[in-house]
Parts: sequence; structure tokens; C-alpha cells
Amino acid sequence: MTNVHEAITKHSNAQHNIVKTFVTLEQKRELFIDEAVALAKQNKEFTVDKINQVTIEMNKLAQKGIVPLRKRVTVDMVKEYAFRK
Repeated sequence: MTNVHEAITKHSNAQHNIVKTFVTLEQKRELFIDEAVALAKQNKEFTVDKINQVTIEMNKLAQKGIVPLRKRVTVDMVKEYAFRK
């Protein structure tokens, strides 16, 4: 019985760590998106490289089936969002 309990605990902890990492990456991604949007609004040059690097890391976690996939971001997407309001 103990082995089953330990296996469940180990599995649960692994899933929790995936979710925790995902949330941290999501916050980082949102920060990078906000920075890009701010630059776009000022008509300054920006890239989406940092956003998409984090997105790649998030999508690797999503392959485990616990957290959702995130779309890669394009410069046009940022500009569209920046000037939508």
C-alpha cells in the first residue's frame, strides 16, 4: 500500500511542479508582451523573440497534457493589439 501512496504523491508533486513552472512562465510571457505593446504604441522597434522563447518553454510543458498550449506571437499581432483600443 505504501508504494501506491508514494507513487501517487510523486505523480501529484510532478504535476504541481509543471503547473507552478507554467504559471511562472506565463507571468514572464505577459511581461514581455506588455513591453512589446508599449514599444509598439510609441512606434519604436521591438521583437517578439523573448515572448516566443518563453512560449516554446510553455508548450514543452503542455506536451505533458496538464497545461494548455500557447500561440506563438508575431510582430503584427502585437501591433494589432497595441492599436486596437
